[in-house]
Amino acid sequence: MLENIKIYTSDICWNHILTDLGAVLVDNSNIADVVLDDIDIKAPISVVDLQKIILDCLNNQDIIKDVFGDNDIVLPTLQHKIVVLLYKNPGITMNELKNALGVMPGVTTHAVETAVYQLRKKYGHDFIQNINGKYKIGRI
Repeated sequence: MLENIKIYTSDICWNHILTDLGAVLVDNSNIADVVLDDIDIKAPISVVDLQKIILDCLNNQDIIKDVFGDNDIVLPTLQHKIVVLLYKNPGITMNELKNALGVMPGVTTHAVETAVYQLRKKYGHDFIQNINGKYKIGRI
């Protein structure tokens, strides 16, 4: 039900429930798609309602609008995820970014670097800044 959604929570009970729902539990809130600890969930709650809450948290259109000043921006999935991660985590290394995007350590791929290059090409080199090895959203 929640396959491939990276969720962080410090609550052991939620960990068991989320595991049963197929979520990927992460031990670092900075790389999570959803931080369950930040959501005020009233118990008892049905599985369907829990799924809806989590899926609603994944809708990052507000972030895209804040970054671009426009709701109509449509990005390829990987670029969208990069923009959202850099917005939520200013100052993230390329390895941390790859890890957050699900690229396994030791795998040779340039997909993330290529996506960053494409974003810079389209929106300007200062759009994604690299300061001392840490990436962050700059200006358009």
